[in-house]
Amino acid sequence: MGEAVEKCRGHLGVTEYAGPFTEAGCRPLLNILGKPVGTFLTGGRLLEKETGSIIVIVGTDAPLSSLSLRHVARRAEIGIGRTGTPGGNNSGDIFPALSVANLSPMPQLSPPRVSRPELNMEYLDHVHLAAVKAVNEAVVNALVAGEDVAAFKPKGHLCRAINTLELGRLFA
Repeated sequence: MGEAVEKCRGHLGVTEYAGPFTEAGCRPLLNILGKPVGTFLTGGRLLEKETGSIIVIVGTDAPLSSLSLRHVARRAEIGIGRTGTPGGNNSGDIFPALSVANLSPMPQLSPPRVSRPELNMEYLDHVHLAAVKAVNEAVVNALVAGEDVAAFKPKGHLCRAINTLELGRLFA
């Protein structure tokens, strides 16, 4: 599991954060900082083709509408795309987004009509960029923090973690 936080400054001078939390697996097409490291890190691969899924939860403290949150969630695809994945045929990716900006009582305790402040969608590019950058970093963090795991399918195989020493040598 990986996480990252990207700080961004909006048009109103308010600092907002986009922070994804992700679970990711190593893929042969892995790209980090524009370098195709997946072509060099070939040891310990369980499969050679694109498989698997990813879940990314993007959280922010920016006051966003549900539609704006949907748009931010879609930026997670761009963030993981930067790591080299084409989103294979069997990929079942999930990207929810949430905002903690407008805390309110439970709906059962609220009046019939509620209003919440929200940022104008025309001024959200900085939040979108923060989400893309943070998701990209969170995926790399998840891969670097990963450990060897016994595979459920095919049984008896070992899914090896990324070799961080080898990875480091590629950027030395």
